[in-house]
Amino acid sequence: MNNTTMDNEELDFQQLNWELQLNLDLVLDENIRLAKKINTENLIPLIGAIQQAPRVFLVATGRSGFSLRGAAMRLMHLGLEVFFVGDTTTPAIRQGDLLLVASGSGTTPSMVRAGEKAVAVGAKVIAITTAPASDLAKLAFHTVIIPAAGKQELEGTKSRQYAGSLFEQFLLLLMDVVFQSLWKMDGTPAEELWKRHANLE
Repeated sequence: MNNTTMDNEELDFQQLNWELQLNLDLVLDENIRLAKKINTENLIPLIGAIQQAPRVFLVATGRSGFSLRGAAMRLMHLGLEVFFVGDTTTPAIRQGDLLLVASGSGTTPSMVRAGEKAVAVGAKVIAITTAPASDLAKLAFHTVIIPAAGKQELEGTKSRQYAGSLFEQFLLLLMDVVFQSLWKMDGTPAEELWKRHANLE
């Protein structure tokens, strides 16, 4: 290997390392800026609904689904009866239950249909979306707005990240914030929550 090749590899490494740091700063900065736009008072009805519901159902597709699965796990650790829609052991939703639906656009057909079915049986629906005037938001009894870019907003004014990345990231953070408050109000020691963690892995 000659010196020119080694110099080029060193430059490539340095360039990539620099770009990775810039991207890390970008992701963190966008989430921090978004956090400052959130009206935390708007989360209080969500917390109340989770506390009052006999059963909590969560549903989202794609990467938003991964974020809500994390939330479902934490709510289970609190001792709540929680189901993620689409799992084979998820029962029928019924009157009095809570359905938490996340959709950046608020127009994903399967998410809107899930909300409509829940409303039809007398369950409460809470929507988490970027779009307050969307079909999903209109059928929900309460809507939590995350003012991030939707998947089709490609002009980069709300986020420089790809597609709905910021919404999906912040959804996870937001639900962890909700969990922290629920846990504090519940008062169960961490040692008790730990007993509910999966032990067959």
